[in-house]
Amino acid sequence: MSKKNPQNIEVKVDCTYIPSSSEPAAARYVFAYSISIQNNSETATQLLSRHWLITDANGKKQEVHGEGVVGEQPNIQPGETYQYTSGAVIETSVGAMQGSYDMLAADGETFSTTIPAFSLSIPRTLH
Repeated sequence: MSKKNPQNIEVKVDCTYIPSSSEPAAARYVFAYSISIQNNSETATQLLSRHWLITDANGKKQEVHGEGVVGEQPNIQPGETYQYTSGAVIETSVGAMQGSYDMLAADGETFSTTIPAFSLSIPRTLH
């Protein structure tokens, strides 16, 4: 990727613990995260791929690389927001995620957009 977010792309994250899918006794904690990607630039942008770094409280790291998100490589027009929800499974009740999206602007320039770090935690675990 040639530059770090020369476009004005804003990424927001909301994360939720999913107790019905989790099994704490088996060290399985499931979280859903919803992402909003706002294109504040004057150029259409396509999300090509993603890179995640997921870390649990034991320091175990998982790296995820893949094309697009939730099976799509969305084109986000100027002023538009693309939203999706996905999930993560870790072995502890607390963890963190961070990453980046590789993007392609309509003018052919590729760039990387940072996904801000966020916590994965069951309710009332962090203050």
